[in-house]
Amino acid sequence: MNGAVEAANKNIKKIIEKMTVNYKDWHEMLPFALLAYRTSIRSSTGATPYSLVYGMEAVLPVEVEIPSMRQRMARAFNKKVRLREFSPGDLVLRIVLHIALDSRGKFRYKYEGPFIVKEVFDGEAIILNDMDGNENAFPDNANALKKYYP
Repeated sequence: MNGAVEAANKNIKKIIEKMTVNYKDWHEMLPFALLAYRTSIRSSTGATPYSLVYGMEAVLPVEVEIPSMRQRMARAFNKKVRLREFSPGDLVLRIVLHIALDSRGKFRYKYEGPFIVKEVFDGEAIILNDMDGNENAFPDNANALKKYYP
């Protein structure tokens, strides 16, 4: 690992040295030092080790008592989210998800269609028909669609 474990242990040791009063109580401070190490942002990755493992930031015990900036940001974001509701007969455009590279680069088509919504299921699954009435073989996710207004 090219000394990565040794470097991590060295950093944890430095944290414990700053937290302990005498050398005999290091084992009491170890869980707090590990929490501090795992929830601090690394300059090399720009993220915390906790977020790299679990995919989200850790909620600190202090944040449970006091509303944090993260909770206020989530509340502000959720105010602006608009639900996409589709009903049978709506015209929609579908995001192009081609894996092959397009020679036009950023000028390629972002959406294809229009399509007609045939059926809407729970969990945002939608079955589409093309304009000729041919049904698509697989359902599409509502996140990949947007309404089309001719």
